[in-house]
Amino acid sequence: MDSGAVTAAVDALRAARDAVAALDIDTLTHPELLDLLDVLEHDTRRAPVIEHRILNRLAAEANPLELGHTTLGKVVAFRLRISATEAARRLHTAADLGARRTLTGQPLPPVLEQTAAAQERGQINTEHIKVIREFFTKLPEHVDAPTRQQVEADVVRVAAEQAPEALRQTTNLLLALLHPDGDFTDAEHDRRRGITIGNQGVDGLRRLTGWITPELAATLEPIVAKWGAPGMCNPADQNPTIDGEPNTEAVDKDSRTPAQRRHDALLAMGRNLLCSGQLGQHNGLPTTIIVTTTLQDLESGAGHAITAGGTRLPMADLITQAAHAFHYLAVFDKHTGAALHLGRTKRCASGAQRIVLYAKDRGCTRPGCMASGYRCQVHHAVADWKNGGQTDIDELSLACGPDNNLIECTDWITRKRKDGRTEWIPPPHLDTGQARVNDFHHPEHMLRPPEDEPPEDDPSVDDGSRCGGP
Repeated sequence: MDSGAVTAAVDALRAARDAVAALDIDTLTHPELLDLLDVLEHDTRRAPVIEHRILNRLAAEANPLELGHTTLGKVVAFRLRISATEAARRLHTAADLGARRTLTGQPLPPVLEQTAAAQERGQINTEHIKVIREFFTKLPEHVDAPTRQQVEADVVRVAAEQAPEALRQTTNLLLALLHPDGDFTDAEHDRRRGITIGNQGVDGLRRLTGWITPELAATLEPIVAKWGAPGMCNPADQNPTIDGEPNTEAVDKDSRTPAQRRHDALLAMGRNLLCSGQLGQHNGLPTTIIVTTTLQDLESGAGHAITAGGTRLPMADLITQAAHAFHYLAVFDKHTGAALHLGRTKRCASGAQRIVLYAKDRGCTRPGCMASGYRCQVHHAVADWKNGGQTDIDELSLACGPDNNLIECTDWITRKRKDGRTEWIPPPHLDTGQARVNDFHHPEHMLRPPEDEPPEDDPSVDDGSRCGGP
């Protein structure tokens, strides 16, 4: 099929969807609405089938660097304006459900052939597929191919008849029958281990989730037993007990729950480690908390400071922490944005510049990147060092390692706007109107009315203040 036929088919699909979207459904009865909803659901279930083929071809043939990113997942996420997590999910799903080819070009069926066929028939949805793929991920390698095929036929049959919750019950039972002893090997522990610190909520709290290995559990147990005991490390005490044993009064007035005591024990452990000075350096600075605030908020004791990791820290907490940990504190004027004070920055110029960049950029400046300042490198945003760029604070910005590499390996371009922010200009085939500055680390910018936004520079004018790849 040539490109003209593909274009015609896609245009026909768009026209059909436009026609359906324009339907007058006010005259339909409730049963007729449910019938229509069922038809649309059937179409939605089949929609990813062609996407699987597209993604598998790109995965097999495309060089991500030629498309403007270091990985195919980043190419897909940027082009479709979806999250990196969603892009990875689609690529992995396509690898299991899309048609494949051998190295010599011979066609191969999908890894989960029966699941893919059920999706193409519109019998199962993305929730069913997620349950099925998770089941086969957990299925041990010693289960032979004929058994796997029979099991897949069983779960697909159940998925075509039942809701995802019932399907999960079925797969759990099958896994118990096929793998009754479970998998408690070190390799399985290594694969599943991990801790996730969630995004900060409106109340300032973050959700901590994950799985820890027996070794980490054994390490934390005595720490929590000591510092998480009643009366220990109580932030409500004027002089919290850290060493020795708490007195009776401290124990009696400790109203914290066990979970709260465990939290405070881990906080005390972190403070103790930061104060020890044993963590060495990270990105040219001692490993410590780097905080940005304004003179007005600091003097009033109100508002929030921002850490280089992106955490909003209430001013009262900042003042309290200052007594416990070695900080770098950058103070700015709220109205002009000018740097008023850089606490403890006389180590070297590059250290001071990095602190200013933590305060100005807060994280990677490429639009869509969520890497915090702690995970970033300093990037010559106006002109690369090898092209005569200057290591002046007005020409620098933060970029994570992979995005910094984009400038070296692809046709991405960075430049400084008149308002001092770093603009990332993508290659033409990725440029579909996305934002060119990163407001993820500056949500206050997204709340500004459009008329309050400073005018953007014209990216089509090459005034020599650009930094691009070869």
